[in-house]
Amino acid sequence: MSSLRAKIQDVFNEPACEQNRGKDAKARKEGCSKPLTPGAAAGGCAFDGAKIVLQPITDVAHLIHAPLACEGNSWDNRGAASSGPTLWRTSFTTDLTELDVVMGRGERKLFKAIREIKEAYGPPAIFVYPTCVTALIGDDIEAVCKRAAEKFGLPVVPVNAPGFVGSKNLGNKLAGEALLEHVIGTVEPDDAGPYDINILGEFNLSGEFWLVKPLLDRLGIRVRACIPGDARYFDIACAHRARAAMMVCSTALINLARKMEQRWDIPFFEGSFYGITDTSEALRQISQLLVKKGADPEILGRTEALIAEEEAIAWKKLTAYRPRLEGKRVLLNTGGVKSWSLVHALMEIGIEIVGTSVKKSTVEDKERIKQILKDDNHIFEQMAPRELYAMLSEHKADIMLSGGRTQFIALKAKTPWLDINQERQHPYAGYDGMVELVRQIDFAIHNPIWRQVREPAPWDCQTAVREELPSTKSETATLHVVQEFAGTTIDDFGGC
Repeated sequence: MSSLRAKIQDVFNEPACEQNRGKDAKARKEGCSKPLTPGAAAGGCAFDGAKIVLQPITDVAHLIHAPLACEGNSWDNRGAASSGPTLWRTSFTTDLTELDVVMGRGERKLFKAIREIKEAYGPPAIFVYPTCVTALIGDDIEAVCKRAAEKFGLPVVPVNAPGFVGSKNLGNKLAGEALLEHVIGTVEPDDAGPYDINILGEFNLSGEFWLVKPLLDRLGIRVRACIPGDARYFDIACAHRARAAMMVCSTALINLARKMEQRWDIPFFEGSFYGITDTSEALRQISQLLVKKGADPEILGRTEALIAEEEAIAWKKLTAYRPRLEGKRVLLNTGGVKSWSLVHALMEIGIEIVGTSVKKSTVEDKERIKQILKDDNHIFEQMAPRELYAMLSEHKADIMLSGGRTQFIALKAKTPWLDINQERQHPYAGYDGMVELVRQIDFAIHNPIWRQVREPAPWDCQTAVREELPSTKSETATLHVVQEFAGTTIDDFGGC
């Protein structure tokens, strides 16, 4: 546990974090993560964060050393996609019971599970995750993993991020520390070249990185390792031989990017593949970093030619949507890199941003938003569900873009909603991804269902009709009333 405490302190004291730089030494060591509320950590603990970062490594066996519920609550927590191996889709757990805990059989059960996975699946590596239970009872995960690696002849990586140590974001960073300590730099590639790069913090949600990789392939740029989206263990082990890196989500793996720059001289920048302008700028910066590291400067010209060609195609496709979406108001309830990259992307086609959340965004993210919007009034740290509902029900936005947690607020307010977080079904990265995003927004806003659900309910219409009908006491009078109103429509009764 002492080594774990040291790692946590090191992660908190992150010099690459702009927010940390402005603090004194004491405050910097306390970190930025909020303490967890007992009973409220489900889906947001450190174990969950570590699993999010490492599970998309597709050819690795991910073994959870814990009671069954720990794996059941965290399995498949992101919509990452794989172009090949499917082992990561298999759920492995030691399934500790109360008797195992009382009798101290956890370490033996873990060693046996590692052996069974090795014999049945033969993975290139096994990642072992302790959780609150196994950390509290004192199972020595690192010792078991070291012994198993020697015995079975394959890497067994301890990912020391039990849930009680902190938030999901802390777990992200501890996963990066595990890769640095046990994986990256353990294999020397025989094909290193001047156009190799790493992409950090890209999860390949809905396969969206596959919309970006062809652009890099056309430039002759090889992605040595995409961490973690659609990754392979061998590629990550060789990642130290890349010439440059792009950081997509700095709040998750900024410590990984900084330490790789320190150890192996791999310069990095933070960019985004959301939106036409940001995708073009990311390609430019990648090429510029490679040239600084010794690549042929002719790649700069080829990059500009590619950008001009792809931008022309994308803008031509977007022309059809501009008349339908220009002036439409969007509320963004997301965070991180999407808090500014999507703002820029949507404003490019004439959509108005009425608000954007900066939850989980870095100081640099917030500065970018201020430069784009030119108004702090549209930026909010966190909006309570009641306030979100009031804003949408008062028709201050034509659509809300957010994650699945707030979709029902929009639906209750009878407002179109589009998922842009990890549960989304469509890829939105790159030039083609931007066209798809606009297409889905157009579908959502102009879906005829919204006109229908905003109409009064049928029972309200019946009440209105009854109020319009005069009271009658005889069958003759009733027949007369029915004949009188036989030619009317529902619109004649107050719009019902």
